Amino acid sequence: MKGRMNSRRIPVELIIFDLDGTLIESKWDIAEAVNLTLADLGLALRSQEEVFSFVGDGIKRLLRLAVGEENQSRYEDALRIFRAHYLAHCLDRTKFYPGVEKVLTHFADRHKAVATNKSLEYTTKILNGLGAHHFAYVVGGDDGYGLKPEPGMLLKIMEALNVAKDRTVLIGDSTNDITGGHNAGIRVCAVGYGMGNREKMAACQPDWFIERPEELMELFI
Repeated sequence: MKGRMNSRRIPVELIIFDLDGTLIESKWDIAEAVNLTLADLGLALRSQEEVFSFVGDGIKRLLRLAVGEENQSRYEDALRIFRAHYLAHCLDRTKFYPGVEKVLTHFADRHKAVATNKSLEYTTKILNGLGAHHFAYVVGGDDGYGLKPEPGMLLKIMEALNVAKDRTVLIGDSTNDITGGHNAGIRVCAVGYGMGNREKMAACQPDWFIERPEELMELFI
């Protein structure tokens, strides 16, 4: 499956990456922390696939969905309990996807940034454990710039690093990423190896659609 494919390699100065499902395989640790939280609250556990389907709009929405419509009064407790569990377990199985470090090293002379709907506290711990040195700027979902598909965090990164929109590209695995990039006026590359729905992503018309991180080295110069 391909998006609107460009026939030549595009010069870029700034590559902005989504985190979960794009840079890192994190779904196992998220599901573990969610179910530890539900167990502490005495609520029914969720299947891994259910939890995976909740990921993408930030931890707050994840937990609201996980506790269920009938248990929204337990949400604040869930948020507090989840924080402790996830901070304890967020690097148990979470790793860069195969090929990601090769790509980050290949583009060592470009600005690279992370724009994630995940809270900055979790994002910082994970990146510090895996390789924060690769990134010139990181924006999390609680930094005050809105959640993707709002363009705020993407615009903030470009402003902070002083890079023009036509020299910037966003890499992501969800419709929030693709639409957010479009809303920010930048090109978007969707990835098929993450947690996003492939058909829904394709319908959002990303500029590229790749199956392996290494393909980025063939798209950009």
